[in-house]
Amino acid sequence: MSTQAPEGEAAPRPGSAQGPAQGAAERQLLSRSAGGSGVPSAWQRARHRLRGEDPVIAWASALALGLLALFLRLWHLGRPAEFEFDETYYAKDAWSLINHGYVQGYVDDANDQILDGTVRGLWDGEPSMIVHPEVGKWLIGLGEKLFGMDPFGWRIAAAVIGSLMIVVMVRLVRRLTRSLTLGLVAGVLLMLDGMQFVLSRLALLDIFCAFFLLCAVAAIAADRDWFRRRLADRLPAQVDGGFGPVRGLLLRPWLIVAGVSFGLAAGTKWTAAYPLAAFGVLVWLWSAGARRSFGVRGAWLRSALVDGLGAFAQLVLVALVVYVTSWTGWLVHASQYEEHLSSTQYTQFTGSGHCDGESFVSDDPDPDARWPTATEPDASGLGEVVQSLRSLWYYHQDVYTFHTHFLNCATHTYQSQPSGWLFLNRPVGVAADTGIEPGTRGCTAPEGSDCLRQVLLIGTPVLWWGGCIALLFSCVMWVLARDWRHGVAVVGTASTWLPWLLYDERPIFLFYAILTLPFLVLSVTLGIGHLIGPSREPTARRTIGVVVSGSFVVLVLLNFAWFWPIFTNQLLTHSQWLGRIWFERWI
Repeated sequence: MSTQAPEGEAAPRPGSAQGPAQGAAERQLLSRSAGGSGVPSAWQRARHRLRGEDPVIAWASALALGLLALFLRLWHLGRPAEFEFDETYYAKDAWSLINHGYVQGYVDDANDQILDGTVRGLWDGEPSMIVHPEVGKWLIGLGEKLFGMDPFGWRIAAAVIGSLMIVVMVRLVRRLTRSLTLGLVAGVLLMLDGMQFVLSRLALLDIFCAFFLLCAVAAIAADRDWFRRRLADRLPAQVDGGFGPVRGLLLRPWLIVAGVSFGLAAGTKWTAAYPLAAFGVLVWLWSAGARRSFGVRGAWLRSALVDGLGAFAQLVLVALVVYVTSWTGWLVHASQYEEHLSSTQYTQFTGSGHCDGESFVSDDPDPDARWPTATEPDASGLGEVVQSLRSLWYYHQDVYTFHTHFLNCATHTYQSQPSGWLFLNRPVGVAADTGIEPGTRGCTAPEGSDCLRQVLLIGTPVLWWGGCIALLFSCVMWVLARDWRHGVAVVGTASTWLPWLLYDERPIFLFYAILTLPFLVLSVTLGIGHLIGPSREPTARRTIGVVVSGSFVVLVLLNFAWFWPIFTNQLLTHSQWLGRIWFERWI
């Protein structure tokens, strides 16, 4: 069984056959470990490859796990046959997007009519004030277009994307640890998380955002390997001065892939902007660290000039272009928004307001406030494009006002404090059918009790609580041992979780932490790799590590199986349900 090794461990030993110049340079070890063994050179680390592994087997294993995840997520996907939680918004918005090109308003009893099979004559033709971008809704709409406007149709896209997320997780961790085994462990852990599982069976936006974010991070990790290999190929020896190689390193294809992925993530939910900024900084630090390892002096500043500017363009600017492009349907119908939504309460807001119950009321609204483009003559050609983009900017200002002010007075039964998300402080009940009497609808509860069905949106507790411990270990390993792989876990967790602490006065929910989950899984998997150790020789440490690590994975599996009925709307007696509700705050 292959497990993670320190970066470069499997590289050729000093003195092994290389090119003439490269071999001489690579025989110059940077230092020696405490045990006296040589530390691999920068060239060896940069050219490190997985050895003894068939790429076909690696891909087949990842895809097989993804298919297993898909099977689990498709099981009774259309049940319950109702709009669960915020599906009431996104499923109808998605149908409108895919059929009309933009999100329209709908009649009051649209939900009942849709569940009865009626989909025509429900939309009123006027644009709806949506408060999240459109990429996730386009994907939901694609499922509805292919399979129909019913619960299965609006959930199938989430099931497919959630399963693909497992595949990407395997590939990312395999790259970071150089171990297919650990990659598969990470995939299994992600597959067995309740939050990821339930979101993969709901027409909500968060699973799409999490998937694109994970793709972006996987591409950035691939770019790190690519950049170091290119440096090694262009440097026969240590750099004596200057910047090191520049040509051949300006265009970084994996960064472009990351930029596209970040753009799609932000095009699903704005929260992807925080990890984009955090990992953008990490790309610069990695690039500077690579140049420094090859002898470049003042690498941090030099890399900012020769690598940072290009990386910014390929990562951030590409993401921006993709993000704006994702609003094409809106831009094509900009005139509709200018006519109907250019002077809403958000446009008229002047900066102060107060709470009236759960509603936010503007103190001094400006009734004459309006988007400038709404009163301008319609342009044509390129001028029309510019005019539509300006309207989109004003629309974004209104949406930002909504998020930062008009939610501050609202409350929700299932809202939770983000400070407790990693401990699963307050799950979300997305569907419930309670009060089922004994002897009816299959209820076997004793007299005086009842049965119920519920879909509870909560992570697998053993995995999340273990992840909290692993995350502390990752902080130590990143700071003290300077293990960059743990830095991915720490930066990913911090950038997807900590920003929510700024918004803890408004209704926000536990499942927003789905973006954090892959980094907790990564931290756990890296910890497992350290427990087992890099050596394949049978040792007491390896035996203990395998037993402890295997026991943890089994506990996650058993915990997932125990919660399966409340992940999948199964019939439970009241006492069986209480056996799965471990804390009062989970009710």
